[in-house]
Amino acid sequence: MNRVPPVASNSDGDTPHPDAAVRRRAPAAERNRDAILSVLTRVLPPGGVVLEIASGTGQHAVHCAQAWPGIVWQPSDPDAGARDSIAAWRAHSGLANLNAPLALDVTDEDWGIAEAAAIVCINMIHIAPWEAAEALFRGAGARLSAGGVLFLYGPYRRNGAHTAPSNEAFDQQLRANDPRWGVRDMEAVEALAKKAGFTLVETVAMPANNFSVVFEKNA
Repeated sequence: MNRVPPVASNSDGDTPHPDAAVRRRAPAAERNRDAILSVLTRVLPPGGVVLEIASGTGQHAVHCAQAWPGIVWQPSDPDAGARDSIAAWRAHSGLANLNAPLALDVTDEDWGIAEAAAIVCINMIHIAPWEAAEALFRGAGARLSAGGVLFLYGPYRRNGAHTAPSNEAFDQQLRANDPRWGVRDMEAVEALAKKAGFTLVETVAMPANNFSVVFEKNA
């Protein structure tokens, strides 16, 4: 997995929009969005509010909201610049089922939302301290009902080993930027899930040595 930092885009090749300069674009999001969508299509509920944690540029939020008009997609991000980008993509798309982004930090007790039908978190837990992963599961456990889905996507180690040389290099890059970051052990993440009342129901190998990991809230 190679996450490319988002950059501002002034043109989509279509009619210019006044928010075009604010809409960030991550090439990786464009590459992986359909593969992620194929898994989400199987595991997300047909309706209700889906909370996306750390929505980043907002590209996934638009792509998913377009795919499921019966779902209300709730994006969020702790970074103000990211929220500006999400808001600009929302305005550009004109989607009625895409909400304005929440200023949500998973380590805060108040997420600004009391409950959700499902929670989606793409490429977050390796670019954050481990405490963020712990807080993600605690917060999800408090807001999802029995059977609710928590979907994670990103690179993982399996049984303490990297799944590809590119992931090992990416892990080293992350840790050089911040020693608290890094590609996580899937087994450690599963242990967090169990502690928070979730069961791992599916792992799906994805392109570029990533995984979709699907958890379900226990009764």
